Amino acid sequence: MQLTRFDRWLRRRFVYETHIQTLRMPSSVPEKIRTVELPEVPGKRYRFLFVIRDDRLAETFARQLKEENLMFSTAVVDRTGWHVKWVAPADRSVFWTIAWTFAGCIAGFFAVRYIYGLATNPEVVEMFRDAYKTLTQ
Repeated sequence: MQLTRFDRWLRRRFVYETHIQTLRMPSSVPEKIRTVELPEVPGKRYRFLFVIRDDRLAETFARQLKEENLMFSTAVVDRTGWHVKWVAPADRSVFWTIAWTFAGCIAGFFAVRYIYGLATNPEVVEMFRDAYKTLTQ
């Protein structure tokens, strides 16, 4: 399904996080960035993983790494958490799910109100009683 601007904002704000991997530790790392030292494995290129949840901070950090001439790679991945499946369900738009649920609740309210109005109208009740008597005879 087509994602709306609201869906994209939800995903950027609550679901996506940026992983930046480098060979060497940069001169300074902002305190909002989580640093993970990767184990030395033959064939692995990178030693440090930086997990960043703010996309603006990720852009400034990548700019800093370019200025320091450090080799790095970036990847945007989904966070792991209980809220991810609610904020970003697969192949569905949260906005349209909420909109259709709201429209269904409003339609259900008016349908129940209409049926209640019919059920409390003495003429309609008498008409249904006559119809029932005719069918059961």
